Amino acid sequence: MSSRPTLALVGATGAVGTVMIDIINGRESVPWGEIRLIASPRSAGKRITVRGESLEVVALSAEAFDGVDVAMFDVPDAVSAEWAPIAAARGAVAVDNSGAFRMDDDVPLVVPEVNVDQVANRPRGIIANPNCTTLSMMAALGALHRAFGLRELVVASYQAASGAGQDGIDRLYAEAAAVAGKGVGNRAGDVREALEAAGLSASDSPFPAPLAFNVVPWAGSLRDGGWSSEELKVRNESRKILGIPDLKVSATCVRVPVVTTHSLAVHAVFAEEVTVERAREIFEAQPSIRLVDDAAGGVFPTPADVVGGDPTYVGRIRQALDFPNTLDFFVCGDNLRKGAALNTYEIAESLV
Repeated sequence: MSSRPTLALVGATGAVGTVMIDIINGRESVPWGEIRLIASPRSAGKRITVRGESLEVVALSAEAFDGVDVAMFDVPDAVSAEWAPIAAARGAVAVDNSGAFRMDDDVPLVVPEVNVDQVANRPRGIIANPNCTTLSMMAALGALHRAFGLRELVVASYQAASGAGQDGIDRLYAEAAAVAGKGVGNRAGDVREALEAAGLSASDSPFPAPLAFNVVPWAGSLRDGGWSSEELKVRNESRKILGIPDLKVSATCVRVPVVTTHSLAVHAVFAEEVTVERAREIFEAQPSIRLVDDAAGGVFPTPADVVGGDPTYVGRIRQALDFPNTLDFFVCGDNLRKGAALNTYEIAESLV
């Protein structure tokens, strides 16, 4: 790379791409000599202001990567699967936010706070960004693993509607508007009837059940044994990021009526003795973790307080009463910001 490398953002006009641009604009300084915005042909020609300069969006093509040192991909899996190898073949390091390459043996899965050394291990010229649910707890788990040696992990996630994309956000708003003020919830079927009356068909929803005024114990697609794809991502990606191939993991992924910010209840078992006091010290020493933990004062992380922020917020830290060497805690992280855009950008910065 040159002393002032060129950065490309593929998917610049999408939901995560927009957050990425906000992050770049909010940095005090950036290492890039040029920032190139790339999107689908229908978005080509649009102009977006990046660090005070109006930049024209160019159409996705092989030539768009000429002269690019780092290319960040915030696009669907199929687009990344096709174009990230093309970007790498043109000389760029592709940092991909999709699920196309996460579990490939020759593609590192990176969280800079945990395994930044793996950015150098990229034989295909591609680095993967984890799933936003896994990522929300990785800074906390990585710090604890370094101190105590993680052995087992039981997680329940409470995932925001935005994890299902813009369709998920639009659906939650539409459902909330349909049922608000209707006095629903006094009998079974009230919410569904209100949605039907508003013309909101269940077949058009990205969720398998109503999300407004409800909790849906499902995220992702069906896999063997009744597990969902999101639950298996938590298991497999945690093993890869932490470098613990035999880590015992059980996850239950739940969709909740929150627009943005995933939350997780974590039950972590360690090889060595662990205390709440020592865990608090470890969390407080991590620049990317915000400790919010005063149960007596009613202070703990909630999505409403976390959305739009960069850190991982950790609270409700307890030593399990009936399990040795075990901590329970609650984590919140903005799934669009840290869970996607920020981590991808931090990987890109780590390369230069």
